[in-house]
Amino acid sequence: MKHTPFNNPYLTGKETDYLQEAVATGKISGNGVFTKKCHSILQEITKTPKVLLTTSCTDALEMSAILVDIQGGDEVIMPSYTFVSTANAFILRGAKIVFADSRADHPGMDESLVEDLITNRTKAIVCVHYAGVASDMGKLKELADRHGIFLIEDAAQAIDSYYQWPDGRKQALGSIGHLGAFSFHETKNIQCGEGGALLINDKRFADRAEIIWEKGTNRTAFWRGEVDKYGWVDIGSSFLPSELSAAFLYSQLENIAAIQKRRLEIWEQYYVGLQPLFEAKKVGPPFIPNHASNNAHMFYLVCASEEERTNLIAHLKAVDIHAVFHYQSLHASPYFENKHDGRPLPWADTYSSCLVRLPFHLHLTNDDVDRIIRHVHLFYVGTV
Repeated sequence: MKHTPFNNPYLTGKETDYLQEAVATGKISGNGVFTKKCHSILQEITKTPKVLLTTSCTDALEMSAILVDIQGGDEVIMPSYTFVSTANAFILRGAKIVFADSRADHPGMDESLVEDLITNRTKAIVCVHYAGVASDMGKLKELADRHGIFLIEDAAQAIDSYYQWPDGRKQALGSIGHLGAFSFHETKNIQCGEGGALLINDKRFADRAEIIWEKGTNRTAFWRGEVDKYGWVDIGSSFLPSELSAAFLYSQLENIAAIQKRRLEIWEQYYVGLQPLFEAKKVGPPFIPNHASNNAHMFYLVCASEEERTNLIAHLKAVDIHAVFHYQSLHASPYFENKHDGRPLPWADTYSSCLVRLPFHLHLTNDDVDRIIRHVHLFYVGTV
């Protein structure tokens, strides 16, 4: 019986070559040749004026919280159905988190609920592009602009994914809000084990972002010859990754087109193969709104109940296929349940109980995907 893991990080073949090159430069501590190469290619991909690599998406979000000057008591609106880093980054600065429910048709935040959550203490809206699928950025940007609050994109899963404006123009996710954050964790489309990036789309944050990134110093400006010495000028932390991480990441970014092509093929194979179950309403499919593109970050199903999901995962595990559930609603978490304002968030709880992710990585062959599809069919209808 063949083991099919949920994730198996893909290597392009150039990672070790670039690691050796990085070592040979004699500078591996960060913000060297490969960091600059990654910045350049990410700016090209996203059309963002400034990008800074970080050690994780969590760090990029923490930098965002510092940049928008979150203070104790400021309110930040975000979805409950997200990873804990989305909330932690702002709680660490003293924010009060106001959770929004998910959409009925998609695990992302229900944009229609956001305006009613805005108060005179609201400092920012943080949207999460779940599964790399765009939130309605037109609606959220209009709200943020009208109320004078910051819009931050948690685009951890959303590299090479786009929002389509009503006029047909497509804009890279992460490049629309005041700030955006990518993840390059090993489970992401483009990865370096652990890594991230901050996209700085508002020029007022550009200089300070570099200072925060460099432990609160103006060392980056010093290396460019803009100041004759550097010192401690602001708060900050060690947010920049080593050149080794950057070298590894660059090999992935160079191959983003080929990586994305294959991921989309796998996603489409899943969708077509499971279409009969979707049509028969045996299980819920992933949903891509008209305003969003699909970057094939994941393939998920929405079961009818938690019991059904548990049984499906067990059924697949019995044939050595590793499927997993995903986030648990943050508003109902042990840390936050006594801090939540008591509003029911039924769709966030539904996805917490019912969503299951199928294996998704570039080591999957067509036969592997067919085998997974076959066993999902066997679970629901006893045949293919």
